[in-house]
Amino acid sequence: MGGAAAVLRTRRGLALLALAAALAAYFGAHKALPNLPLWWDIAFLGVLVIPAVFATVWLALPLWRARGIAGVGLAFVAVAVLFESLDITAAASFAKLGAATFLGWWFLTLFESVSWVALVGLIVPWVDAFSVFRGPTNTIVRHRRGIFDALSFGFPVPGQSSSANLGVPDLVFFALFLAATVRWHLRPALSWWLMVASFGATIALAVWLNVGGLHGLPALPLLSLAFFVANGDVIWRDTHRD
Repeated sequence: MGGAAAVLRTRRGLALLALAAALAAYFGAHKALPNLPLWWDIAFLGVLVIPAVFATVWLALPLWRARGIAGVGLAFVAVAVLFESLDITAAASFAKLGAATFLGWWFLTLFESVSWVALVGLIVPWVDAFSVFRGPTNTIVRHRRGIFDALSFGFPVPGQSSSANLGVPDLVFFALFLAATVRWHLRPALSWWLMVASFGATIALAVWLNVGGLHGLPALPLLSLAFFVANGDVIWRDTHRD
């Protein structure tokens, strides 16, 4: 992980540290903020909180090809389990994000071409939808909510103790798709913006349909759609050229 020290010495690394401090302040003091109306809460999460959280992945993106990323991901898993057992929710969420990100990047190293990523992007939305509506995620959310909370990232709502939760697999595929745009020279910045927007759109759609936040609708369908909207033409051209 010698590349990690190099990244952290750059302006990108300093920006990551500053953003981490700002997020720590929000996650620590969000209950003291004004309690906004419902749709203002959704806008606040979708426009500010979710982009800020996933900006950490963007800033750390140069590390996707660093050595030992699988070990780093597993170390984050251990830290997440520790924080979860101590009921330090915010720290546990960011440890889960670190674990999902580095393990997602490691998983990408097993792929041989961008067509593999495209295939995954076509399959996982259907698996996610089945899981949320009929499968294990549905059962866990309804009857084992504590397990879902332990396996998700919580975006705290200002002025409240509640949160919108995003499952760890969604974090993994966000990191995998984003790193794939760098590895195969796609459109990283546009992909990041559209994929982040997809999470906010999923919240808004879930509330509008009255199915309950990010856990009420599968997030991977819109995430995969965002990835293909940003890069589908390049993937199609490169796949057929190969």
